[in-house]
Amino acid sequence: MPLALVIGASRGIGLEFVRQYCEAGWRVLATVRDAAGRERVQALGAQALTVDVCDPASVSGLGWMLDGERPDVALYVAGVIRRPDARTPPTREDFDAVMHTNVLGAMQALPQVAPLVAEAGGVFAFLSSSMSQIGRVGASNAWLYRVSKAALNMAVAAAQHDYPQATLVTIDPGWVQTDMGGETAPLGVQESVRGMRQVLAGLTPADKGRLLHHDGRRADSW
Repeated sequence: MPLALVIGASRGIGLEFVRQYCEAGWRVLATVRDAAGRERVQALGAQALTVDVCDPASVSGLGWMLDGERPDVALYVAGVIRRPDARTPPTREDFDAVMHTNVLGAMQALPQVAPLVAEAGGVFAFLSSSMSQIGRVGASNAWLYRVSKAALNMAVAAAQHDYPQATLVTIDPGWVQTDMGGETAPLGVQESVRGMRQVLAGLTPADKGRLLHHDGRRADSW
C-alpha cells in the first residue's frame, strides 16, 4: 500500500489531500496542530501526528515520529499569507509568521523527510504559488507572501542536489476557494488537489527542483 505524508493537514488543501489519498486506497500520515485537526484527519482514515511547523522544537520531532516510514509522496502544505502591498512595511510579527511557516518550517522539515522519501524513490512537493515567479510580477499585493514563496522555490531547487534519489518540486495550487484564497477564487479545492495529484503522479527527472502548476504547466520563469 503506498504511503502519503501531508504536513499541514488540519484544513483546506492539506485536508483535501488527505481525503483524496485515503479514498484512493493510500495509507496517509497527516500532521496537525490541535485536537480539532486531529479529529478531522482521523475521521477520514488517516493517522494524525501533532506538529507545529512554526516551532523548531516541534518540527525536530518529526523525524522521530516517522522512524521506519518511507513515504512515496510527501507534501508540505502549511502556509500563511499577509496581504499589505509594498507601500506598507511588514511588521516583525507578520514577517516572522509568514517566513517561519512558509520557509523556515519547510527548510527544517526537509532534511528529516527527504531522506525517507529518497529511500522510497518518491516525491516531496512543497506548495508554492504563481505569485512567487519573479519574471511574472503583475502587482505588489501580498508582497511578503510573494517573497516567502520565491524563497521556498530556491530552497527546494537547491536541496534537490542533496537528495538525487527523490524528486523535490514546488507546486502552485492555483487561486483556490479556501480560508486563504477566499470565496471568490475561481478554483475549488477538490479540483485543485485532483490536478496536483495528477501532476505529481506524472513527474519526470526533468521536473526535479522545478515549480509546477496544478494544471500540468511547467513554470517558464522564476
